Amino acid sequence: MSLLILSFLTSLLTTLLLVRSGARHGRLSADHDLRGPQKFHARPVPRVGGMGVMVSLIIGSAIAQVDGSPAARYLWILVACSLPAFVAGISEDLTKNVSPRRRLFATAISAGLAIWLLDAVVARTDIPGLDPLLRRWAVLTLPLTVFIIAGTANAINIIDGFNGLASMCVFMMILALAYVAFQVGDTFVFTASLITAGAVLGFFVWNFPAGLIFLGDGGAYLLGFLLGELCILLVHRNPTVSPMFPLLVCAYPVFETVFTMYRRKFVRGVATGAPDGIHLHTLIHRRLIRWTLENNPERRRLRRRNSMTSPYLWMLCLMSVIPSVLWWNSTSILAGFLLAFIVLYIWLYSRIVRFKTPRWMVFRRTR
Repeated sequence: MSLLILSFLTSLLTTLLLVRSGARHGRLSADHDLRGPQKFHARPVPRVGGMGVMVSLIIGSAIAQVDGSPAARYLWILVACSLPAFVAGISEDLTKNVSPRRRLFATAISAGLAIWLLDAVVARTDIPGLDPLLRRWAVLTLPLTVFIIAGTANAINIIDGFNGLASMCVFMMILALAYVAFQVGDTFVFTASLITAGAVLGFFVWNFPAGLIFLGDGGAYLLGFLLGELCILLVHRNPTVSPMFPLLVCAYPVFETVFTMYRRKFVRGVATGAPDGIHLHTLIHRRLIRWTLENNPERRRLRRRNSMTSPYLWMLCLMSVIPSVLWWNSTSILAGFLLAFIVLYIWLYSRIVRFKTPRWMVFRRTR
């Protein structure tokens, strides 16, 4: 628990330093583009919150090393493996010139390093017909693992659209991993999860609700990589943990990504990587958070609408995280909850996009 607190304090102070020095590095680090389908802030904001997270991870690993933790060596390896994904993301934050394809390629390199150095591979899935194929053709586990890690990193980047949305969701999912790692006695995954949770929480304080700093691509890809790797390591190192557990834990960002790709490709007929303004979180922002439209200056109105969008998605995320923690070793129960989550997501999306939002979701200001 001390690692969680120290990691939190390190991230808190480092991120504060980035916020306070924003005038000096804002020319490079700030998001000056206030237009576009996914822009919901009223002033330039630094996009380098991922630096605070990375510094916290390094300090946390160093503290574990000094304390003589048996997980210290693997923590350093995990941080080293994350560097290609983080560097590609933070380069985009600073230069605005690194394409999504290059960022995903860098994340794939990070995944490959983790396969080599940490033996982080997807060897079982509990999906009928797939596990025998993986046992017979073991080489297939490599591209499958890389695909999952790159997809998870991209999923966290996709939901990183509003103050506190991605960071709080990652925090909840990482805590779920820490809980199960503690239950099965996996010191490495437990320690890494605590450090990551503290790092995310320290950033969250400055990101929500005021939006003083953004996670950026560097932070999103870093956290997505760590989340994916810790999920794979937990299942690979502990046979009692159901492979369906991490899938349900990450159901919100993962299914958001899959649904977005389907919607863009088959419904709208555009490239799957093209930005748009009809993600579930965007629809909630535009069609549910109406009470902040009245009697507020433009900047205050946008900031408040931005921050009030995230709690809706936190609740949605919790609806997959809670059952995954309760039944982490039961594939059949987890699969049932995963199916229920998918049905719930599609139902909510279809209602909101057709202007038929359930009344219980609409919060209006009372006079």
